[in-house]
Amino acid sequence: MTAARPRIGVLGLGMASRPHLESVAALQDRVAVAAIFSPTPARCRAAHDTYGFPVAESADAIFDDGSIDALVILTPPNTHLELVERAASRGKHILLEKPLEIDTARSERLVGVMENAGLTLAIVLQHRFRAVAVGLKAIMEDGRLGELVGCAARLYNWRPQAYYDQPGRGTRARDGGGVLLTQGIHTLDLLISVTGLPREVSGYAATSAIHTMETEDVATAALRFSNGALGSITATTCAYPGFADAIDIIGTKGMARLDGVRLTAHFHDGTTLDLTDDDTGGGAGADPMAFSSMHHRAVLADFLHAIVAGRPPRVTGRAALQAHHLIDAILASSATGMPCRVGAEG
Repeated sequence: MTAARPRIGVLGLGMASRPHLESVAALQDRVAVAAIFSPTPARCRAAHDTYGFPVAESADAIFDDGSIDALVILTPPNTHLELVERAASRGKHILLEKPLEIDTARSERLVGVMENAGLTLAIVLQHRFRAVAVGLKAIMEDGRLGELVGCAARLYNWRPQAYYDQPGRGTRARDGGGVLLTQGIHTLDLLISVTGLPREVSGYAATSAIHTMETEDVATAALRFSNGALGSITATTCAYPGFADAIDIIGTKGMARLDGVRLTAHFHDGTTLDLTDDDTGGGAGADPMAFSSMHHRAVLADFLHAIVAGRPPRVTGRAALQAHHLIDAILASSATGMPCRVGAEG
């Protein structure tokens, strides 16, 4: 039985750690930080000086501490499987930064490890916690939009070359992919959480002249759903200076548009919906961390409640796999020049 105020350890203190550490600090009435660790001493010192969290001597010390109920893992994608296997063997729940791993086979293995151990695995796909995203899902699920007719998702980010000059960034070995797996996964996950997976995609992916990198910085795909609905996806880190992500959903009873922090919907019965998120957005431009910790805090709060109450988190490992399957299909279609069926629709 997990205590009402779980003790957690944090592994990884890189660029993505700031909103997580802020979230933990804001929720200290619900969670106790037993230790944080990074193999880079300067990062440990900076996090300790800023937040006052105890620093572990090693990752082993965190894994071996039987008083720690859960881990927040913020390390590069290619380290996730090994860390999750170690954590599961010691009975620790996990909040894992996206993506699950560098490829779908490793991702499926990771999810299976936690399921077989009977432990909670939650994935940091914080866009699902935006008020506008919750509103979009609600009007789709309650039938106000009717049956899906069409959809479109757009991610127009900007990343300068300096972003990809960092060691390992945008490589298959460390990150597993480019714009689709690293940036676009948030928008794709949000789209398919509302529409479900398409049955088939025709995709294209390329590395533009703007960046020198191993993986794709621009991708586009046409989607066909099982009910005959059609859709499209565009994702890039070439769109200077960066724009808010957008999702359009067309149904038989109306249309909804999520554009950054605003959701608007118009229904055939003459009613409308206009909802604005409390957050200011950000992160689409040169500074990928230019956003508040508001939605990360919601992810952490949901994870804590899940492990205390013994219920699934909002974004399980199994749910997060769906975006990996979609990305695989887009890239496979681009490589072969043929439409590709999307796997594991369940």
